[in-house]
Amino acid sequence: MKHIPVLLNAVMQALGDVNGKRIVDATFGAGGYSRAFLEAGATVIAFDRDPNVRADAQELASIFDGRFEFIPQAFSNISELPGTYDAIVFDLGISSMQIDISERGFSFRADGPLDMRMSVSGMSALDLIKKSSVDELAQILRDYGDIKRPVVLARVIKEKVPKTTFELKNLIRNPHDVAPVFQALRIAVNDEMGELKKALDDIPDKLVVGGKCICVTFHSIEDRIVKNTFKQWTTPLGDPRMPVVTEARFLPIRAVTPSDEELKNNTRARSAHMRGVIKSY
Repeated sequence: MKHIPVLLNAVMQALGDVNGKRIVDATFGAGGYSRAFLEAGATVIAFDRDPNVRADAQELASIFDGRFEFIPQAFSNISELPGTYDAIVFDLGISSMQIDISERGFSFRADGPLDMRMSVSGMSALDLIKKSSVDELAQILRDYGDIKRPVVLARVIKEKVPKTTFELKNLIRNPHDVAPVFQALRIAVNDEMGELKKALDDIPDKLVVGGKCICVTFHSIEDRIVKNTFKQWTTPLGDPRMPVVTEARFLPIRAVTPSDEELKNNTRARSAHMRGVIKSY
């Protein structure tokens, strides 16, 4: 399946004229966002911890010589970038390329090893199941998958220790729980919420005044983190009834969801939200 960048038009509208601007694409993926920024005249630094995307990154580097740099690391390392930038953009979640490769173990629609590692290194989903206690596994299922009876399912998974995606899928009695269970394990394996929180903490110091941070989210957990973080940044400091109130460091950008037309052309967009902020001082 061809990867179609979600809410790309909305992101470009929120950014405005990017010609000559310096943009961080925190989630390179197949390079759809980076390519659009480059074609509009921006200079781009892109992050991605998935080694399978490097060929796409090399292609962009050859086309846009001198205006594109790829950093093969997780975006939580954004604090290590020198200087400040005009925009930092996150397209969160999992890419269609990762889902489509059965050997990566992300999808329950094809059989493959129970892996789920975005970086193709470190602890796999199978390793996580083996090392976690029933209570720890149940908390992962509850927090990241909203599973209603997580302890019961955690006991079954721990007892059977599934080694493939189909083995895990066949242990889940409620069909409605299959996707949330896979999501929960994927989030835990890749520490997606921890990575997001760490990166967001560093954003204020990495943007120029007038710089923008744009996040496209795909499920309620990451969207809640982004929404609450942006709310803190855009809330004035102090009691508005008092004479001295420090203005908010950021101004909000109107949140956007996909149009009916985009949903028709790209089913991956169905749960997407775009949120953004502008640094005011």
